[in-house]
Amino acid sequence: MSTHTADNLASGVSVTRRGLGICVTPLETRREVILHVARRAEDLGYDGFFLAEGWSQDAAVLLTEIATKTERITIGTGVLSVWGRTAGTLAMLATSLDQVSHGRFVLGLGASSPQLVEGLHDQSFTAQVRRLLDGDRVRPTATHDQRPLRLGVAPRTGLPIYLAALGNKSIQLAGELADGWTPFLVPRSWLPHGIELLQQAGARSGRTTRPLVCPAVPTAVAAEHATAREIASWWITFYLTSMGSLYRRSLSERGYHRQVEAVLAVNPTHDTTDVPAAAQDLLDELTVRGTPDTARDQLQHWYTAGAEMPILTLPPHRTIAELDYMLETMRPHP
Repeated sequence: MSTHTADNLASGVSVTRRGLGICVTPLETRREVILHVARRAEDLGYDGFFLAEGWSQDAAVLLTEIATKTERITIGTGVLSVWGRTAGTLAMLATSLDQVSHGRFVLGLGASSPQLVEGLHDQSFTAQVRRLLDGDRVRPTATHDQRPLRLGVAPRTGLPIYLAALGNKSIQLAGELADGWTPFLVPRSWLPHGIELLQQAGARSGRTTRPLVCPAVPTAVAAEHATAREIASWWITFYLTSMGSLYRRSLSERGYHRQVEAVLAVNPTHDTTDVPAAAQDLLDELTVRGTPDTARDQLQHWYTAGAEMPILTLPPHRTIAELDYMLETMRPHP
C-alpha cells in the first residue's frame, strides 16, 4: 500500500512511511489555538493540517496566515462546503492558497449529495473547479449570452481535490473525480467497503489510480482512561444529537441503528454526553481514544482497515496543554 508524506502529498509520490494528518473542527473558533496547533503539528512531523469551515472563521483567511507561518506541512480545507462558494470562487481560493503556501495546498470539499448539488442547483462543482484550475473555461450549465471565463492566473494542473463523501453515491463520485477521500464518522470496519466503492467507480470512469484514503477520525487521548472516554463520548453524543440527521442516518445504514438509538435514548436533552454500554461499538468504531498505548494501537487498526493518511480530528474547547498532549502522544514515528 503506497502512502504519502507532507512533502509529496500533493504530488502523489509514493514513500514508505504511512501518512498522518491533524484537523480541527468548525467548533474550534479560537484563532490563536488553531495557529498553535498548525505550527505544533509541523514541528512534530505530521504530514498535513486541515481546517474545516462552518459558521465562524473563514478557513481561507486562517490558512493563509498558517501558510506564512509554516514551511513544510501540507495545509488544506477539511472541508469547505460547496454551498458557500461558486466553482469560480473555490478555484480562485485554491490557486491563491496554493501560491501562498508554495504548492502545499489541498482543496477539501463537502458536497452534501450529488443529487442536491447537481440536480437542484445545476452545479457539478468538482468538475468545474478542476476545469478552471487546469486553465480551461467554465462549461456553461445554463443558456445565457455571457462568454465563459477562465482564471486570470497561470493554470495549476494537478492541485489535489479531496471529497468528504459519506453516502454511497458521493463516495462513488469521489472515486471518479477526487484525489482524496476524507469521510468523517465512518465506522472503521466499514472502511474497506468504502474503498471498494472508490475502486469500482474509478474503474468505470477509466481511472488507473484511486483517491488517497484519509478518514477524519475523532480523537480523544488523555493520561487517564476516564478522561479519554469522556472526550470520546462527547464526540459521539454531540454529532448524533446536535448535528441533524445526517450522521444518525449514515450510521444506521451501516448497521448501527440499535447503537444510535441507545445514545439518543439516554441523551434526550442534547446536553449530556453519555454513551451507554449498548453503544460501546460506536466508541470503538468511530474514534481513536484512550491513554497513549491504547490510542496508538487503535490508530494502527485504522491503517490495517485501509486508511493511508488518517486525519486525527482534535476536540474543541480543550486547553492548549490537552491538545499538545494529544499531538505529542500521537506524533508520527520517523
